[in-house]
Amino acid sequence: MELKTNLQGILVYGTMGWFLLGMLFCLMKREKVGGALFAVGFATACVSFGYRLYDVRHWPMQNLFEVFLSLGLAIYPISIFSEKKLRVRGGVADMLLGVIVLFPAGFFFSAEPTQLPPALQSWFFAPHVTVYMFSYVFMAKATFQAAFQLAFSSDKSRSKAYEQATYYMILAGFPLLTMGLILGSWWGKIAWGDYWGWDPKELWSLISWLIYVGYLHFRYMFGRKYSQYNSLLAILGMVAIILTLLWVNLSKIFQGLHNYA
Repeated sequence: MELKTNLQGILVYGTMGWFLLGMLFCLMKREKVGGALFAVGFATACVSFGYRLYDVRHWPMQNLFEVFLSLGLAIYPISIFSEKKLRVRGGVADMLLGVIVLFPAGFFFSAEPTQLPPALQSWFFAPHVTVYMFSYVFMAKATFQAAFQLAFSSDKSRSKAYEQATYYMILAGFPLLTMGLILGSWWGKIAWGDYWGWDPKELWSLISWLIYVGYLHFRYMFGRKYSQYNSLLAILGMVAIILTLLWVNLSKIFQGLHNYA
């Protein structure tokens, strides 16, 4: 573990602290205060992201520190969008998710600024990575809802609500996941001369996408009849995303064109 004592680290820990305080107040049934603290955490995350942008002089989504920093930034707006537009409340679960995604940035991955490699100096970089980050947050929220569905499967009313929420989250995240895959393929054609190169990260991105295709097809065919299988597929999709994001980048076995991350 690596404790960061510079301004970037203080901002990351500050964001986590506000999220944790927001969780505490929500658990104490003081939702308005908890929501306000969640918003303060988001404001701190914006400052943290802005500082990183200033520090590295490029869109800060190059390495795993910056990826998790970006995920922490995306939690709040997606939480608000989900509540207002999709009628799926996140509350404590979303604040906890914010802490979880910022933890690797705060304690595991180096925040040392690095130059953007030539392969990433393209207009594709920002939109390609951004849509993936937003899709990952939606799918992570779906995973929480799916886990709740499994935990409360004996309570038909709560189980139904959690299963529906899982479905809405995946419906929101899947187009973004698809867009990330398409943009990456298009970028690959321009940068490396081919739309698809069977790079390990490309392969695992495709596997993740196919699992969610399977989820949507299965739910279309059977609806809530096999709700526990729906939830298991949603969780399996998140496992594939974690493998895409972490194992492929950190493993010495999977060496490919994306290992600069």
